Amino acid sequence: MIPLSSLSGNEFFLNCDMIVKIEALPDTVITLTDGRAMRVKESPDKIIEEIVKYKRKIHLGLPEVE
Repeated sequence: MIPLSSLSGNEFFLNCDMIVKIEALPDTVITLTDGRAMRVKESPDKIIEEIVKYKRKIHLGLPEVE
């Protein structure tokens, strides 16, 4: 699960395995496997960084790189 913020400022966690695509429109739009689209404050680069960090943590057990 990765931390994200809705455009209204509410913080939530998203199962990154449910992400189909991330688009950088005026807002960042995440499309999920069920077809729903979510607009978030984070940039696509930040979301990808969070996904990599999460996957590294659960699959490889490697320490985070700062």
